[in-house]
Amino acid sequence: MITEGQIPHIKNSFIGSFRVFCKNKMGVLSLIVLLFFIFIAVFGQLLVPYDPQSFGQNGIMEAPSASHVLGTDEMGRDLFGALVSGTRTSLLVGIFGTVISMVVGALIGIVSGYRGGKIDALLMRLTDIMLVLPWLPLMLVLAALMGSSIWNIIAVIGLTGWAQTARIIRAQTLSIKERQYIERARVIGSSDFHIIRRHILPDVFPLILADAVTTAACAIDAETTLSFLGMGDITRPSWGMILHYAFESGAASSNAYWYLIPPGLCVLFVVLSFSYIGNAFDEIFNPRLRGRSENGAS
Repeated sequence: MITEGQIPHIKNSFIGSFRVFCKNKMGVLSLIVLLFFIFIAVFGQLLVPYDPQSFGQNGIMEAPSASHVLGTDEMGRDLFGALVSGTRTSLLVGIFGTVISMVVGALIGIVSGYRGGKIDALLMRLTDIMLVLPWLPLMLVLAALMGSSIWNIIAVIGLTGWAQTARIIRAQTLSIKERQYIERARVIGSSDFHIIRRHILPDVFPLILADAVTTAACAIDAETTLSFLGMGDITRPSWGMILHYAFESGAASSNAYWYLIPPGLCVLFVVLSFSYIGNAFDEIFNPRLRGRSENGAS
């Protein structure tokens, strides 16, 4: 619980972090781009004149025109509507896949670093195995076993992307648990759960937040890859599924650029936006990076 005396400190910390973030021009620009895509995901259906799932009512593989601003696909579906629907699906996968990765990675990292001993050794060996396994074949196998529904894809991405987070959080937990206020909490009889909840988790949360932004970019990239390879949910349009159908229909050989370029650019812009925002968060939470950027700017 936040006490009244902590409120000014939290407010000053937030204002200082916001100022550091605003100094990062690429971070600010990336945030604007990301907010634009979130707006499209939430309200984009209001701008779509056609049902992206209806086919046979329009011309096949039509180039962009006044009636279809991004043209149509091989079944006569409006590609602008499919792209808008794909924005919602891809961001949904990125956000929920990241939440699963962060929860699993943070839990394993905190428990491993705080408990130590055999538990630490066991959890870190499991983490090492996840780090050395090739992620793409692993995701393909899990997606094939679990099925290609959107929620299964989210689970696959979340359960294969936590290892790096666990390593980062464990290292920070090892440092925090040796501090004096942790020893004082043990002396007065605080339980391990209380110490983790009140002292360790708040201190590692900034690292979790910074890592979550970068992991979201990886999650969207992973969903696009799985869908492009035919393992996506065929009932939900996504950027990866649009690219999959584009290559299956021969859009590349027929120079149907309107079928290939828009979803590819969407993936590129969103992944880069998450990456640059993650870099900006790193500068906020890592004083060394902040000082290096300020020296470079001067």
